[in-house]
Amino acid sequence: MRLFASVPQLKTPAVPDEAREMARHPPAPHRDDAVFLPHVDAAALDVFARARDPRDPFELRDLWLGRVEHALGADALRPGLAERWRSARPLRTVDAEEVLGSRATVRMVKELFNWFFRDDLYGALRERSDVILSGGSVSEEVWGLPGALKQCVRYALDRDWYGYSDSRGRAAARSAVAGYENARIEEGGYDESEVAITMGGTAAISSLADLILTGPYGRPNDSGSRPPVLCAIPNYPPLVETSARRHPVRLVPLPSSGGRVSLAPLIEAIRPDTPMVLLQTAGNPTGAAVAEDELAALIRAAAPSCVVVLDECHEWLGPERRRSAARRSPHVVRVSSLSKAWSAPGLKVGWILADRRLVDEYHEYASTAFGGPPSFFYTVVEVLARMERWMAEGLVEPGAAECAEFEAGYRLRPDGLRAAYRSYRLERRAREESLRVVRAAAVAGLEDLPARVVPPLYSINATVQFPSFDDSYLCFRRLLHDTGVSVFPGVLTFCLGGGPVRVTTSRPWDDLALAFSRLGPGTSA
Repeated sequence: MRLFASVPQLKTPAVPDEAREMARHPPAPHRDDAVFLPHVDAAALDVFARARDPRDPFELRDLWLGRVEHALGADALRPGLAERWRSARPLRTVDAEEVLGSRATVRMVKELFNWFFRDDLYGALRERSDVILSGGSVSEEVWGLPGALKQCVRYALDRDWYGYSDSRGRAAARSAVAGYENARIEEGGYDESEVAITMGGTAAISSLADLILTGPYGRPNDSGSRPPVLCAIPNYPPLVETSARRHPVRLVPLPSSGGRVSLAPLIEAIRPDTPMVLLQTAGNPTGAAVAEDELAALIRAAAPSCVVVLDECHEWLGPERRRSAARRSPHVVRVSSLSKAWSAPGLKVGWILADRRLVDEYHEYASTAFGGPPSFFYTVVEVLARMERWMAEGLVEPGAAECAEFEAGYRLRPDGLRAAYRSYRLERRAREESLRVVRAAAVAGLEDLPARVVPPLYSINATVQFPSFDDSYLCFRRLLHDTGVSVFPGVLTFCLGGGPVRVTTSRPWDDLALAFSRLGPGTSA
């Protein structure tokens, strides 16, 4: 049995002329100076002030939703929650620092996140959801896995490669990932001992939080206190919640402007005994990225005993850049997955890069907690990493040397590898080009609405603020009711003030065009 015995079938998504025409109109230059800052506004403070027990996240969730139901008036879905809000009265004074440092805040946002998907969008409101722009991932039916990687899945199935394996992943796959990452970072030098294959980004960060915060890093300091983990916001609720279940957490709002995130507040918040920092290197939902010089300053500011966890999953579909050597520091862990950049969230596959000692500790943790990652996808990871490395190095056509990188059991032939690499390069380039065009067209289409758009520099999401809404969950509910278009409330990324919502641009163009036509007259509260 031979890998790449046949030429992979090409899948190059076509971009409609309408989208290409809209993409030719770039964002207005003045918007680059606008600052986006997740913050806690007076309305959010009012929710905490009215709670009988501000430590109860479920009461806080119900008050937040009750306020939304009250504002919907005759269109309210749950009058009991609306009445609960109307009957509540302010009981105390609350400030933003209290909210940002509260365990209940993190759980409240996670429960709102659960409610959004379980009870609203795919629950009671499912029939209203005609156009879903709130998913946060690439439409895999339009921009799916390249044909060469699909062949790897079929090959693994035919070889019955789904047995037990090393809890860090197969050595060949880890070695391939190390080579790929060395091609993207200054002063490379990763080897397989510094790589572990994981079950996607969310599971990886949950495992890391458990490993780090229940071990020596999370122990009380000399005074007996437990200094908080610093979680930069905006952020993804499951990642913050998984840290807060194990250790005190403080949310740190980071401003962004012109596609760049400022790390100054996070650097200022770091203490000598801070156990862990959680940071997305490209923001969700803004698409703004950290600058390498500021990231290096953050890593230097963190003590060697502080683990800096970098969620790099959204750092794609933007300007190419070399990662700084600071990301290779012994107390840094980098997390990647196939969910976004390769349109495969359902495969639950990714990897971490870390110091060898931490990877060894992770091996013990993984072998105890869940055994190991899915061995079925090791060939996918190996081939993907090798071909991505070749592309980063500018390789046009693989030869005998590249063929020799794979073990003899694959029975690869140079002609088969050349055909697979050729198709992979074509698909990857066509995919990224079409996603960039659609993203630019979507931003232009949103700009034509009565809305303020934060143009993303990376990833597939855009942050939108409709001027009629000062509550993001109310914006979601009202737009869905009036237009059938679903957006993602900013509160679900810890934007606890104002009405910013997230729109995922990597959807079929027909869906985006339909959404724009409907949202025009349907954006008032």
